[in-house]
Amino acid sequence: MAIVLTRSTGQEVRNPKLVRNSLILIVSVALLLLAGLVGLMSGSISIPAREVWTAIFHTSDSEARQIVWNLRLPRILTGLLAGICLAVAGAFLQGVFRNPLADPGIIGVSSGGGLAAVIVMILFPEQIAYLPITAFIGALAAAVIVYALSWKGGASPLRLILAGVAVNSLLGAAMTALMILNSEKVQAVLPWMSGSLNGRSWPHFETLLPYTVIGMIASIFLLKQANLLVLGDDAAKLLGSKVESGRLLIILLSTFLAGAAISIVGMVGFVGLVVPHIMRLLVGNDYRILLPISAIGGATLVIAADTAARSWFDPIEFPVGILLALLGAPFFLYLLRRGLKG
Repeated sequence: MAIVLTRSTGQEVRNPKLVRNSLILIVSVALLLLAGLVGLMSGSISIPAREVWTAIFHTSDSEARQIVWNLRLPRILTGLLAGICLAVAGAFLQGVFRNPLADPGIIGVSSGGGLAAVIVMILFPEQIAYLPITAFIGALAAAVIVYALSWKGGASPLRLILAGVAVNSLLGAAMTALMILNSEKVQAVLPWMSGSLNGRSWPHFETLLPYTVIGMIASIFLLKQANLLVLGDDAAKLLGSKVESGRLLIILLSTFLAGAAISIVGMVGFVGLVVPHIMRLLVGNDYRILLPISAIGGATLVIAADTAARSWFDPIEFPVGILLALLGAPFFLYLLRRGLKG
């Protein structure tokens, strides 16, 4: 689509929707950069913006350099990747299910990855290096089970959500039972269950980076399929889409992204619910713009929430997952109430 349309009189007429989306994209990037800067400056020790710049781009042995480079920067970058993964997964799932309440947590993907991760941390702590791949396998297994339970000549969005809710409850109960039976080891698992970026460093960022890059590259090839599924199964079939295979691929990709994120930052919820829904209201359903905007929004939300969690409650560091739940739960209830009225 051309950005500028020319009339016969020679006057230029701009596409208002494209101009608005471009403006939203610019503002989103600016907010992300601002959230990152504030995150580098804020904490138990405040660092001015000038010293942050010096600490990042000039090698020294100063205290500011140690705090910014070794503590805050890798934590912020890890939160950025986790926010991207969760928001993109949520955006895809909401489109596939045509339901604003769909996200990796509600359909059981997060619980599947969470259960697998808890098993490793409690029963096989010596295998902690395999936590990301284990979480992905758990999330994938949950997705396959949900898909199988919802299959009846096809997997409709409604059956997928109902099966997901049931599987999510079952896996959540299994996690609780496992922690009760191993109560002496629960203390090591609780921070992860709450969702936290505390202690995340360069190795965590380097672990999550390839998963994020692979997932985002794969998402490019599914943009067209996602746009067709938003129209509904019948319309997508008329336009030549292979509905079931396309839906399965998108669910698997969302599972991959969500499983990678929760394996590093724990059970951080509501990012995949809140961000894609808000961005869809702003830019519409076209995944060519919705997906990158959602990725930026998810990264901004996680970074901002983590900064608030470790700054507002000093000297206590509040888990970012709990703070996001406090913010996301009212929004979820608002969506539910709005849906009931509809």
